[in-house]
Amino acid sequence: MKIKTLTTILLIFLSITIWAKDYNASIFGIKSNGTTLNTTSIQKAIDFIHDNGGGRLVFFVGRYVTGSIYLKSNVTIHLEEGAILVGSLNPFDYNRHDYWTSMIFAYDQENIRITGKGVIDGRGYQVANNILAMIHKGIIEDNDHRYDRPNAGIRPQNIYFKGCKNVKIQGIILKDPASWNQQYDQCKNLLIEGITVDSKSYWNNDGIDIVDCDSVIVQNCYIDAADDGICLKSHSPDFICQNVLIYNNKVRTSANGIKFGTASQGGFKNIKIINNTVFDTYRSAITFAAVDGGICENIVVDSLRSLNTGNVIFLRIGERRSGKKGKMNNISISNVYAEVPLKKPDAGYNYEGPVEDLPRNISPASIVGMPDATINNISLKNIEIHYPGGGNPNYAKVGLDELDKVPELPANYPEFSMFKELPAWGFYIRHAKGITFENVKLICEKEDYRTAIVLDDVQGATFKSMKIREPGKKKEPVFSYKSSNVIIE
Repeated sequence: MKIKTLTTILLIFLSITIWAKDYNASIFGIKSNGTTLNTTSIQKAIDFIHDNGGGRLVFFVGRYVTGSIYLKSNVTIHLEEGAILVGSLNPFDYNRHDYWTSMIFAYDQENIRITGKGVIDGRGYQVANNILAMIHKGIIEDNDHRYDRPNAGIRPQNIYFKGCKNVKIQGIILKDPASWNQQYDQCKNLLIEGITVDSKSYWNNDGIDIVDCDSVIVQNCYIDAADDGICLKSHSPDFICQNVLIYNNKVRTSANGIKFGTASQGGFKNIKIINNTVFDTYRSAITFAAVDGGICENIVVDSLRSLNTGNVIFLRIGERRSGKKGKMNNISISNVYAEVPLKKPDAGYNYEGPVEDLPRNISPASIVGMPDATINNISLKNIEIHYPGGGNPNYAKVGLDELDKVPELPANYPEFSMFKELPAWGFYIRHAKGITFENVKLICEKEDYRTAIVLDDVQGATFKSMKIREPGKKKEPVFSYKSSNVIIE
């Protein structure tokens, strides 16, 4: 997939005729007073515009309270600056379809848009706590809730679109959902451009979720999320999330910056992640995982800045479903500058990353397959990562002479800290083939008892123009175990 091809898709989006007729929300009796429940009026307006050839439903300055509404083909919801679409605080004002609950639904629609400089505010913290109160009173049944956290499926998202074509989300502010913020499931030709996401009011507040979609552009967005920032998922073995460009976004999160693989049944193919910044982030700047039997292949990461982020790169094959091993091939990561802090990078978030993972030493970037499912053909070029160093050898140390003690954990949830203590401070690579490092610089601010790079069952690894800088005594920068064809130039 070439960037030029995706740019062509974008131009097609921009050239789609914007349906000429605008409809002022007020003519449908939609109230902007912040108290009137407008669900029925907004739905009637959408239905009318859809039945009359399409157009824009325009909201001007005010607060418009609503429950679940359904966007239909050829209809745009346009929010002028100062217009706020506000989620109802009553959980019974929202509908649930299949598994998910949402403020704005769309199923199998075409040419739908949400545009403008206005706001969609789910008031998620209040809604989620109202749901929890009703669970405790026995009014709402939720057998899956844990830690006084209602199931994500009964908490409303701001947007849930499934099976839609030619979708544009542009310019708006999306804030405070009760669950995920916006989910696009099995959609085709999706443009998310220039939006601001403020999504840290409650648990599971992902920024953007792209599920089994084809031909997607996410660009020029600012995302501040309590959970994963930009997250690609594959919920169905019959679909693949493919032909995706993630370009020029800024992401702050108490989970992962740009991630795919939370669910990976079908997989991910032809993904370009270009010119993005991840900062103040608890987990990894980029995480790619194939743990449910799907594929992860033909991925390009170029021009990534990772600042004050707990981990930089985490690639993982697993087997959460017995007999279904993932596949990961052909990943190129280049032009990366990263700084990993000593202290917790998401301190002060409403919902911080789990403190139960601490104390521990700073985890290295990791590429970890399985003994019978290796990660293949990974290229890293022009990479500079700054680590704090100063690892404490008293934290459950695994030495270089006992690498077999590092657990495989094929069924575990994929996260950079899943193996606890690792014997490398820079990169840990296990069960892999065809690894190339070119012009990679690893800088350790304080001496660390661990080795910079550890290879465990790696067949074919080439290191060109590599620079390792660490104060203190000299030691070999690369340690190989059960590995072959390792070349250091």
